[in-house]
Amino acid sequence: MKIAGSIVNRPKGSDRWSIILEDGRDPITGNRRQKWHSFRGTKKEAQAERVRLLHETNSGSFIEPSKVTVSQWIDQWIEAGAPGRKKKKVGQRTLERYEELLRIHVKPTLGARPLQKLAATEIDRLYNVLESKMAPMTLHHVHVTFNSCLSTAERKGILKVNPMNRAEQVPSAGESDHGIALDESELATVVAGFRPSPTMFPIVALTSSIGARRNEVLAFRWSDLDVEKTALRVERALDFTKKFGIGFKAPKTKRGLRTIALDDGTVEMLLKERERH
Repeated sequence: MKIAGSIVNRPKGSDRWSIILEDGRDPITGNRRQKWHSFRGTKKEAQAERVRLLHETNSGSFIEPSKVTVSQWIDQWIEAGAPGRKKKKVGQRTLERYEELLRIHVKPTLGARPLQKLAATEIDRLYNVLESKMAPMTLHHVHVTFNSCLSTAERKGILKVNPMNRAEQVPSAGESDHGIALDESELATVVAGFRPSPTMFPIVALTSSIGARRNEVLAFRWSDLDVEKTALRVERALDFTKKFGIGFKAPKTKRGLRTIALDDGTVEMLLKERERH
């Protein structure tokens, strides 16, 4: 059924109008099913607004007005597991990082704004301020997280258009955050510097030898070491979250499950370490 609409001037002679959309009568009560929208302006403007509302409602593109603020929506998004385009929840550690980025860098400036009134220009101003305070990589992480948050609101029908699509400045990760690569002699110097420490030396020496991620190295078990094949299996990584504390998690992809070949010196070092324990 097509929805009909009318306008009423209340009070008469003022610039206040009520736009009434009606889609027939309730089959049970017999009452008219109406939605009232307030509008301020001239009669011609009110008529144009009525036409717009009718078109959006009949085409299914109408978005119900909402008083939800940016801060409230961020909280809802985090509570739902920060779903993205693939509609999958992220891991707890990633979720806590998203919450931290938005709580520290977005909420203080934009949190009180009604979500549906958030403008691209306000996002531009936020990025201008943050650009002078943080590294390009961090700002890029803020942008990606906030964009995902707003995209979900658009997908859920809370926002008609994601204002991020109209933002002038989209931060890139930059070229200065790739770290420093050591050559062979520099790496050897670093490893040798840890030799006096019986706790740190095996960890640093192993990491420099196999190139695994820090949390993968910290999650190794002696059962992962295959002395005969001089190899080490990567099957898990250390994980720390505020909610669950210290634990372990499987690699994100199948490629993360791998076997790394070891040189004789690393195998000997590991055997001595196992004997020490």
